[in-house]
Order: sequence, then structure tokens, then C-alpha cells
Amino acid sequence: MWRAATSMRKGLSAIALGILLSGLPLWVVPPEHAWGQTIQDRTTEADNLNQLGIQQYGKGQLKEALATFQQVLVIRKQMKDRAGEGTALNNIGAVYNSLGQYSQALEYYQQSLVIRKESSAIACTPNAKSASCIAARTGEEATLNNIGLIYSRLGQSSKALAYYQQALAIIKEVGDRDGEGVTLNNIGAVYRGLGQYSKALEYYRQSLAIIKEIGVSACTLNSKSEACSEARDGEGRTLNNIGLVYDNLGQYSKALEYYRQSLAIIKEIGDRYKEGLTLNNIGTIYDYLGQYPKALEIYQQALAIQKEIGDRAGAGTTLNNIGAVYRNLGQYPKALAYYQQSLTIIKEIGDRPEEGRTLNNIGLVYDNLGQYSKALEYYQQSLAIQKETGDRFGEGKNLSNIGWIYSRLEQYPKALEMYQQSFALQKEIGDRAGVGITLSNIAYALNAQSKTELAILFFKQSVSIRESIRKDLQQLSREEQQSFTLTIADTYRSLADLLLKQGRVTEALQVLDLLKVQELEDYLKNVKGNDRTAQGIQLLEPEKAISGQILALSSDSIPEINRQLANQIQQLPKAEINKVPDYLQKLPQGAVLIYPLILSDRLELIVFSPNTLPSKHTVPIKKADFEKLVTDFRSDLRDFTSIDVKTSGKKLYDVLIKPIESDLKQAKATTILYAPDGILRYIPLGALYDGTQWLVENYRVNNLIAYSLFEPDRKPQVNLRIFAGAFGGKGGETRFGFGGLPSTIPEVDNIQSIFPNATKLIGQDFTAQSSKNKVSGNTIIHFATHAQFKSVSPLDSYVLFGDGSKVTLSEINEWQLKDADLVVLSACETGVGSLGNGAEILGFGYQVQRAGAKASIASLWTVSDGGTQLLMESFYGNLQKGDLSISTSLREAQLSMIRRPIKTGEVNYNHPYYWSAFVLIGNGL
Repeated sequence: MWRAATSMRKGLSAIALGILLSGLPLWVVPPEHAWGQTIQDRTTEADNLNQLGIQQYGKGQLKEALATFQQVLVIRKQMKDRAGEGTALNNIGAVYNSLGQYSQALEYYQQSLVIRKESSAIACTPNAKSASCIAARTGEEATLNNIGLIYSRLGQSSKALAYYQQALAIIKEVGDRDGEGVTLNNIGAVYRGLGQYSKALEYYRQSLAIIKEIGVSACTLNSKSEACSEARDGEGRTLNNIGLVYDNLGQYSKALEYYRQSLAIIKEIGDRYKEGLTLNNIGTIYDYLGQYPKALEIYQQALAIQKEIGDRAGAGTTLNNIGAVYRNLGQYPKALAYYQQSLTIIKEIGDRPEEGRTLNNIGLVYDNLGQYSKALEYYQQSLAIQKETGDRFGEGKNLSNIGWIYSRLEQYPKALEMYQQSFALQKEIGDRAGVGITLSNIAYALNAQSKTELAILFFKQSVSIRESIRKDLQQLSREEQQSFTLTIADTYRSLADLLLKQGRVTEALQVLDLLKVQELEDYLKNVKGNDRTAQGIQLLEPEKAISGQILALSSDSIPEINRQLANQIQQLPKAEINKVPDYLQKLPQGAVLIYPLILSDRLELIVFSPNTLPSKHTVPIKKADFEKLVTDFRSDLRDFTSIDVKTSGKKLYDVLIKPIESDLKQAKATTILYAPDGILRYIPLGALYDGTQWLVENYRVNNLIAYSLFEPDRKPQVNLRIFAGAFGGKGGETRFGFGGLPSTIPEVDNIQSIFPNATKLIGQDFTAQSSKNKVSGNTIIHFATHAQFKSVSPLDSYVLFGDGSKVTLSEINEWQLKDADLVVLSACETGVGSLGNGAEILGFGYQVQRAGAKASIASLWTVSDGGTQLLMESFYGNLQKGDLSISTSLREAQLSMIRRPIKTGEVNYNHPYYWSAFVLIGNGL
């Protein structure tokens, strides 16, 4: 189901859409910009009230500001002060905008525009260059900008751009460089909303250049002047907006970099209001990436500032965000407490759209708690407000939420009705992500009623929509991704489960392949699809016939439609049901594809080899029991003194490999292409033990991210060019929080002795920047250094260089590795943090391949320094022969350690602790 949209996006957009003068979310004109001012008492009264309204607005006292500006309007009308009337109408429009009442805002802005055009015509008739003309045209431009902002918020991008372009024409006419910077910024915001991020960055950067130019001029004259402060303020806002684009792109390190630059300027000029907003932006990234303690720390800083300055609206947003963190942590009483505090403030200031979102958030907590009646009550209150305020996206999601509750209450007819309303609305407004999730929700409801064939159909449509969105480089918004009760990956897993139960193995294999990509998306947040993944899951002919009848379904007709669909599918030729997609038919001869799927009550093993149909083997074992086998084996692997490793390895072999031994023999397999599921990513398949031999003694093993991302046609390069970097240091010393790695120096020296033309960097010379500059053009990149991969966040997963610099997992894909066959991470601290689903391991392999490399090698646990050196020496010696592939070279190096005679006084390198930790990810064939 859809979860509530938290206040995060409001916190993120508060600066992005507030790109006008005075640092206010819309252009509230201060008294010095009003025309026709006199010294009369009524004029003074109006001016004072206008100033009071601006102060109230700045403090988030929106109802009070509205009343004050309306008093100003009455006085200006009584005095027949048309220019002042236009200003008052503009400011009332600004308040209605902040209240989310966009139709009222638009009405007042349009009235203001008529008057301001009239004022421009009068002021400019005698002299278009006069100060009064320029002032009048500037006011007209301001209102055009504000109308553009309203259309932008209403999702009417073409109208927004039209008004911005009108404003821009006036700006250039009057030479308003400051206004030009503002308007370019606003245009950038529209393109960001459209997902056209390159264009958004282009406009933001044009804006930034102008703002900096103004700032240099103003601040050189007087660094304490208001003009300097305003320019610096504009620079801070624009940096923040560039950060938002990188945030949308999933480039979180860059987003944080720009947010922090923005924050530094905001602190410098002492703008506490925007400091709170920017801290909120930073907090949302840490929250989204699962770094909840850091997010809470940042949010609390923002809240303290907002309370100090009386920013009620900002405090409401931050309290909502804190509530979301506690909800993510499963601390529901705390989440409710913060949501209720937020709701109190939001009601006081009259922000109806935010009230609707917060009511939804409260509903979702009660949903999590299983208190469905209360959840339904809050969802329905939220829905009423969303209809009132015209929040159609929110309405569509909330209808789906309500459907989910009825489904949980087993009131399936009501659930279907809500889902159909949600689906129709989301289709109408073009909310593809919403349609995908509503389809998934319908599938869950159908499956609960044992209408399996229809459930499969709806799951397949949901998956195909998700894949088409990924191909377009679009992501679910932060609210959408956090608004789903189950993860998106659960949709794929549920579909695969149902297909396997129905014996539709080929379709299940395709779903499992896409599941791997989705799990990467859940971790990295910025995974790009390709032409293969974009195809999604093809519908069978009987499914196509009813796929468009969602709105015509009724609870009475569903049983008969499901029965007919099941019969029609059973009558299809097996060739149609089991049609193998083209990309799978390119599987190399001698290779076997193995996809395990861990389910709550069983393990499914899907096997595919060239010129055959995929087959499945079901192993009845509870998930908890299977995971214990894996963790026991992993524990023994990591302990080089363990004598039980063969025993635990045999137990896991009997569950994971023994059921498919006949498939491997029949295929005459020499290579296993292995796409592990979940916790299986934390163990090397080659270390399983059949009672006589380790698995690596019989097969090469290539770990896959997903076969749809595998490039079987890409051949290794003949002339090897190698870059090798070593952390170095002395044993026992600590550098940058990590121990020295003295054996890394002879490790890279040995590589250079085998390949004399290799480029080598050691210690302080081995920096992130120098390495990035030198890796381009090399076929093998070898990093003998520390690294940490953590399951929580890609920002916390990084490679450490000899000078202490780091490259995070999120940044690796920016390196130029298109000529690389292999990236090796040979490091003492390489490995994983707390066990999750292993996405961080896939993440490293994916980012390396995305940067252009064919494959990567990394370790699954802390490896002994000397053992690594021995393995790598053998591996590179094998590569130097010129006739062995990467995969074969690694296997031969491992075999040399398995068969190495045990020498007196030497450690036992036969133990898999030493030789099995390094896994090959990607195409090493």
C-alpha cells in the first residue's frame, strides 16, 4: 500500500521554490517597494501594517499575516493607491500560496498583475527609461514570477515556463541582473520537477554565475551592506537547489557537498530561517539512506533554530520529519508523539495540504500497529483535505491506502472499489509510480483470496511499469519509496513465488533477475536499467486479453475470470509459456546459471544451461533454519583455526548444490554463473564441501549482479595495462583509524615485477585524486588498501587511500573505467558490516561495472595480510601467462593454496579462510 507522504519533500522544496527577493517563499513586497507613498497618516498606517504582515509571514504566522495584508488592501483601495493595491494583492497571494490554497493565490496574483501592468503603462508612457517605469516593470515582473510559481506547484509546467519567460523578457529590458538570476533559478526548478535534471543544472548554474557576479561587486564595495548580504543569500539558495538536483539524481555525496556549501553561506549571513531549512534538507538524505541517528541529530539542530526564531511552519515540518525517522525505526509511540506535535502547529497556522499529509502519517502508524479502524479514520480525514485542496497525487495514494486497510480487514469488495478509484485517478494524472504500486496492492488482495492467476497478472503489470520507470532514469520520489508498506522488491519476490508454485519457471527466472536489480535500487537509489530490464515481464496472450479490464472487474466476476484465465493458460503451448528471452540464450557453453530464492517455508533453486529450459528444485526448509546453516558456515570460514568448516560446508552443500548435481553433470558444466539471494551473498559458493572436495575444485564460479546486466559478448583485452596502488604503513601503527598494511607494498611490487609497465602508487602518493587520474586506460586496477562496505548506507561504504582520502560507493561509478577488464580490491578491512541482504557487495560490483569495468574482485571478510599477498602473487602470475581468463586465473590461484604443502612453522593456507574470501563479480570469462 501507499504510505503517507512525509514532510520531507516540503523541507526539501522550501528553498528550491522560494527563489525570489527578500528570501521569502514568494515575493512579498516590502514597503520600500510600494509606490505612491505619502506622509499622510493612512499611508503610514498601511506601510506599518505591511511591515507587520511581512514579519508575521516570516515567522510562519500565516493566518495573522493574511488578516494584516487584507487590512492593508482596504486602506490602499480607500486611498485609490493603485500601485499599493497591486502590492497588497500580491502579498495576499503569497500567503494563500503558503497555505496551499493555490486557486485563491492565483486569483489574487492575477488581480495584482492587471494593476501592475496598468501601472507600468502609466509610468513608462513618457519615458521607458525613467526610474518610475523601471520600478513599475520590476513589480510586474515579480508578479509574473509568482504566477509562474503557482503553475509550477500545480504541475502545469508549460504555463509556469511561459510566465517565467515573460518575466525574463522584462528583466532583460530593464537590466535587472538580480531578477534575472532569480528567474533562471525558478526555470531550473520547473525542469527539476519535470525530471530534466541536465536542463535544471544548466539554468541553476547560469543563475549562480549571475548571483556570484552581483555578489563580487556588492561585497567588494561593502561586505556588510544589504546588497552583499542579499547576493550571498541568493548564492546560498542556488547552491542548495543544485544540491536538490543531485539529490534527485541519487548522487548523495554531491548533494551533501552542495547543501553544506549552502549552509556555510547561510550561517555566514546569519539567516537562521534558511539555516533550519537547509539542515532539514541534509537530514532527509541521512534519513533516506537509513542513517537514522545522524538524521535525528540534524533534525534536532533544525528544530532548535526554528523554535528560537519562532518559525512555526518550519518547526511543523521538522517535527513531522522526526516522526518519520521514529516510524522507520519502528518506535511507533514516539512517531505518534512527534506527528501529533506537528499536527497541532500545522492546524494553528492553517496549512491544509500539510495537515492532510500529517493525518496520513498518523494513519500509517496505526496501520503499522495493526489498529486498522484508527488508521482508516485518519486516512479518511486526510483524503477529505486532499480533495478540498486539489492534491490529486495525494488523493490517489490515499485511496490506495484505504484500499489496503479494507484488504487487511478482509473487506475485499470495498478494497477493490478504493483501488479502482485510485488506479483511475493515477492514470489520469500520469502518476506511473502510483499506478504500479496500486496494481501491486490489487495483486496482494487477489492472492489473499487464492485468485492466483489474476494476482500474477497484476504483479506482472506492476513490475513492468517499475522497469519502464527505471529505464527512463526516473526514481520513485522519497515519499513514494517510504510510503509503501512493503518494499518494491517484495512485489518481485511475491511474483516469483507464485510463478514457481504454478510451475512457470522461465517467467520466474526473469523476475528473479529483475529482483536483483531492484534490490540494488533499494540500496544505491540510483540504479539505471537497460533495454533488457525495460522489457519487464511479457504478458501471455490470455493475460493481454484482460489486462485492460481493471476498472470493469467486480468482486462477483473475479472468481469466474480467474478460472477462465487459469484454463486458457493451461491450454497454451508449452513453447509459449517457456519461451526463453533472447539475452538468456546467449549463455556461454559449459556455463550453468543458478538462481536460489529464499522463501519463508522453502528454498527454490532455479537452474538454466544452454539449449535447455530452466528447471527448478524445491528444498523444504524454513528460512530461519536455512539462514542458520549459512551463518554457521560463514563463522567457520572466518576462523582459520576452525576444524568444523568442512562439516558446516557439507551441510550447506547438501541443501544448495546436491539437489542440482544431476543438472550440473548433464550440462557438462565447467562454470557456475551464480546470482546469490540475500544472506547467501556473504559466503563464497566455491568453499562449499561435498564430503571429498571443495566446489572450486570442480567449477569456476562467477558471481553475478544479474544476468540481464551481464555482457557475455565482451571479450578481455590481450595487452594488459595495470595500475596498482598500496596503502602501505608499518605493522601495528594506526593511520586514519586503520592499521598499517606493510604487506601491500611487496604485493604491488610483485605485480610490477610481473608486469614491468605497471603504474604504481604507494602510501601518501596513493591518493583518491591521483588514482582517479591514472586509472583511465588501464585494463586492470588493483587497490591494495582498506575498504569498508556496510549494509546500511552507500555513503558509509568506501575505499580508503594512502593519504586518508576516501571514495564512497556512491562515487565509484564516476570513475573512467571503460577500458578495464577488472578492478581488484585487495584489502585487510574489505568486507561487510552487519549482515543485511548483501546489497552492499552487489553495490560495489555494480558501481564498478557502471563505470565501465567488466568485473571486480573483493573479499567477504577480513583477510590476513600475508595470505592476500600469496593469493595475489599466484593470481597475477596466472594472468601473465596470457592464455587464462580472469575466472580461471583466480581459481588456479585458489587451487594452488588448497594444494600447497603445509610447511613447519607456516600457517595452514589450505584453510578456506585464506583462499575463498575473494569473490569474482561480473564477467571474468
